[in-house]
Amino acid sequence: MRVAVTGAGGRLGRAILAAFTGIDVRPWSRPFYDLDDPEAAERAIATDSPDLIIHTAAWTDVDGCARQPDLARRRNATAVAELARAAAARGTRLLLVSTNEVFDGRSDAPYRPADPTGPLNAYGASKLEGERAAAEAYAADPASQLTVRTAWLYGPPGNDFPLKVIAAARRAIGEGLPLRLVADETGSPTHTADLAAAIATLVREEAFGTKHVVNGGQATRAEWGRAVLAAAGIDVEIELVPASTWTRDSKAPTWGVLASDVPLRDWRAASDAYVRGLATVPA
Repeated sequence: MRVAVTGAGGRLGRAILAAFTGIDVRPWSRPFYDLDDPEAAERAIATDSPDLIIHTAAWTDVDGCARQPDLARRRNATAVAELARAAAARGTRLLLVSTNEVFDGRSDAPYRPADPTGPLNAYGASKLEGERAAAEAYAADPASQLTVRTAWLYGPPGNDFPLKVIAAARRAIGEGLPLRLVADETGSPTHTADLAAAIATLVREEAFGTKHVVNGGQATRAEWGRAVLAAAGIDVEIELVPASTWTRDSKAPTWGVLASDVPLRDWRAASDAYVRGLATVPA
C-alpha cells in the first residue's frame, strides 16, 4: 500500500507520517504539492500513484481566512475539489481532515456527524465546501472516501495552545499581572499523535463517510489552560475572561465539542502527558 500525506510538514502531517510505519508513505509538501497550484494534484498523483491520499493540508489561520475569504476558498475548498476529482478518476482512496468549525456552536450536546452544519466563519465555510466537493467527486464510489472531523489540535513542532499558555504565563509572572484565560469557549482538545493513530485504524478498517475523532471529554479554554499550567508546574494568578476580550477578524463557535466515533483517552491525560514530556518550555 502506498499512502500520500499532504501537508506532511504540518502538525498533523508529521504525526501521521510517524503513525504509518512499515508501508510506502510519500510526504507531499510545497513546492511538490501546493494548495495554490491548480495542477498540483494531477501532477503529484501521476508521479507517485498512491493507493490512498490523506489530505491534512489546509489554510488553518482562522482570522486570515476571515480577511481573505477567496483565498480560504481556494485553499480549503477548490484545492480539495481538484485533489478529489483527480484521485477518484484513478480509483485512489481519499481521507480528508476537516474541523468542528463546520458547526455553529449553538448545540448543548457533542456534535455527531449527521448533525446539521452551519459555519460561523470563512474558515469553517471553506472547510465545509471542501467536504462537499470530496463527497461529490466520490459520488459513484462513496466507500473510497472518508472525512475525519477533529478539533483543537496540539502537538509538535510547537506554537500550539499549551506552549502559548506556558509562554503567556511566564510573561504574566514577569509583569506581575494575572494570566487571562477564556472561559466561554468549550471544545475537544485533541493530541495529534492520538488522532493520527485513530486515522491509521480507520484506514485499516476501510471506513468511509464522515467520522468525528477527538480525545475524550470536553474543556473550556480556561480549564485546558489550568491543566497545562498544573502539568508544567507553573503557579500564576488566573483571570477568567470572555473571548470578546480580544478583537478578532473571525468569530469562533462557543461550543466545539465533538462526539468521537473512535474511543481515545481523556483530553486531560493526553494533555498532561504531552506537557510533561516537553524537553523544554518557554522561559
